[in-house]
Amino acid sequence: MWGGRFAEGPSAIMREINASIPFDKALWRQDIAASQAHIAMLEAQGIVGADDSKAISDGLNAIAAEYEKDGVPEDWDLEDIHMTTEARLSDLIGPAAGRLHTARSRNDQVATDFRLWVREAIDQMDAGLAALQRALVIRAGEHSRSIMPGFTHLQTAQPVTLGHHLLAYYEMIRRDRSRLADTRARLNESPLGSAALAGTGFPIDRDATSSALGFDRPTANSLDAVSDRDFAMDYLYAASVCALHLSRFAEELIIWASQPYGFVRMPDTLSTGSSIMPQKKNPDAAELVRGHAGRVIGCHTALMITMKGLPLAYSKDMQDDKPPVFEAAGLMALSIAAMTGMVADSTFNMDRMREAAELGYATATDLADWLVTEADIPFREAHHITGAAVKLAEKRGCALDELPLSDLQAIDDRIDESVFDALSVDASVAARASYGGTAPEQVDRQVKRARAELGMDE
Repeated sequence: MWGGRFAEGPSAIMREINASIPFDKALWRQDIAASQAHIAMLEAQGIVGADDSKAISDGLNAIAAEYEKDGVPEDWDLEDIHMTTEARLSDLIGPAAGRLHTARSRNDQVATDFRLWVREAIDQMDAGLAALQRALVIRAGEHSRSIMPGFTHLQTAQPVTLGHHLLAYYEMIRRDRSRLADTRARLNESPLGSAALAGTGFPIDRDATSSALGFDRPTANSLDAVSDRDFAMDYLYAASVCALHLSRFAEELIIWASQPYGFVRMPDTLSTGSSIMPQKKNPDAAELVRGHAGRVIGCHTALMITMKGLPLAYSKDMQDDKPPVFEAAGLMALSIAAMTGMVADSTFNMDRMREAAELGYATATDLADWLVTEADIPFREAHHITGAAVKLAEKRGCALDELPLSDLQAIDDRIDESVFDALSVDASVAARASYGGTAPEQVDRQVKRARAELGMDE
């Protein structure tokens, strides 16, 4: 490839450090598609004749069939997927293959191929997240009235419904999908035709290749086009935030599946046993989802550090842009699929959840609210009175609604027997009927909205 400029070939070390074919062969479909769009444009513009164009197009189709059947060969002397394909094309059709590289460079080739690959990865990740959302919505609808403890600081705070809890993750995933959509919209510009960095003197039609490849428009600056990897960093950022959300959910399932909690039984298909302890059922899939978050965030960091000091336009450092993106995409696909399976197939122990909700004085806020609304006591004073009641119940070893009325009135004589209507977990949950609250009617409302957003009832 460099014979006209170099007297000697690269050393073995240079050959190995320079080759990217072991990983960028993953771009072969995108590379073939971009080449087909490019040669069709060159023919339409009269830059390449019809016979050569047809031979190139037919050759590319034949190469695609070979790659599909046997995989992409790894010849490190050819460095990358672009030269591997061009060399094979030359074997098939002869010197006419050299016309394919007219008016383009490997710089705009790889920028185009990589955008196409990331765009497809976004679409696949979005589809996986939509499936996870559907699973969440189905289970939330089943459990809109199932009571469990809500936590802050991992301490019992207020009773909520399991449906409400599951819909919290629906909302997180909705934001994740929004970030992916934003990323896709920004990346959907075609670098093809930017050539090495300055554009080309050939009379090419960049709008034609952009349209053929499904881009919205060509990039407006050739220097930026070949050196930009914002789209990859945007994707990795969106993946990192999503991985954090999945990790939080996985952590909760791990805690809930432990014997002291006993809130959930994980599906056998996503659990493992122990080599020495026959009683064990380990939530390994959830633990791996939690672990994958660190690796995905590491991929994002790796690419940002690679790009941080690069002058315009292309530098060979950018060859290292693809491995972290490929790794993160694979990890996210596994994590999303695993979480979807756990949501769909886990069995929730609602008796145990309700029992836990009735412990820990989860309805203390309801007592304070009752004092405000029924006894016209300022909230800060009501908070103090409620604290005294909790302290007494703790001393007696009973729930708030098990304290005798006389004990409550000894704390504050404005309390009457109607207070007990507010102190059950059912009353507490039903009272949280503000928009977006945990009351069953609100959960049902949000399930209906989510089903409409996902087109589940069409």
